[in-house]
Amino acid sequence: MKILISADMEGATGVTWPADVLPGTPQWERCRRLFTSDVSAAIAGFFDGGADQVLVNEAHWTMRNLLLEELDERAEMLTGRHKSLSMVEGVQHGDVDGIAFIGYHTGAGAEGVLAHTYLANSITGVWVGGVRASEGLLNSLVVAEYGVPVVLVTGDDRTCLDAEAYAPGARHVAVKDYVSRYAAVCRTPARTAADIRSAAKEAAALAIRHEPRHTGPFEIELEFDAEHLAGAATVVPGVERSGERRVAYTSPTMYEGIRCFKAVTTVVSAAVEEQYG
Repeated sequence: MKILISADMEGATGVTWPADVLPGTPQWERCRRLFTSDVSAAIAGFFDGGADQVLVNEAHWTMRNLLLEELDERAEMLTGRHKSLSMVEGVQHGDVDGIAFIGYHTGAGAEGVLAHTYLANSITGVWVGGVRASEGLLNSLVVAEYGVPVVLVTGDDRTCLDAEAYAPGARHVAVKDYVSRYAAVCRTPARTAADIRSAAKEAAALAIRHEPRHTGPFEIELEFDAEHLAGAATVVPGVERSGERRVAYTSPTMYEGIRCFKAVTTVVSAAVEEQYG
């Protein structure tokens, strides 16, 4: 049994503030260890549950945040940019039986600690087929096309509620409870590590590949906090304005959909000015 862990940082134990996840800050250095603890706990739990192999794909910011030297030594880690499938890179090779979303968060425009979708700011909402989408939902649609189930999701309590919609059969672990975008009631790392390890052990039994699910075409819409960003996004082929601050596109598969999404966010981030956005 092979498990893929997609590891994001905003939903990690103790993380509540932008400086906690911005590479190079003192707080980031501290929170890297909390993040690594969450991931190591998941690795240990999956091996407890019978996994033979665990691959961790770094999915936050520069994708160079986890401390390899402190990670459970039985796992391997895919670190750094740039990757064909970004946050779920590795799922496409046909040997993954289940995927875990560790340290995830809610989507742009929703309640949740450090809620956003791909870009920390600028995007105020993403919808797939009219349904507001988080990174968890987007990535779950991608991995379904490879027959891989989402078996475990960790993050704040709002993230767990979000996961009930796209991965209702998975195990969910709340490491903190939402108070505001920048505040949470946090559990200690000793407690969250135990909770994550226990849930991962149970989740290993859910790691059963299924037939690939192709449910496209997918109609994807993005809303930005400034009109000019919508204009910038339309340089990506197939992306059209759907409102003053909105763009939309249709992709036959989610593989193509997530790659177009990444292209749009890359273009938009380059169009943001430091002071005026």
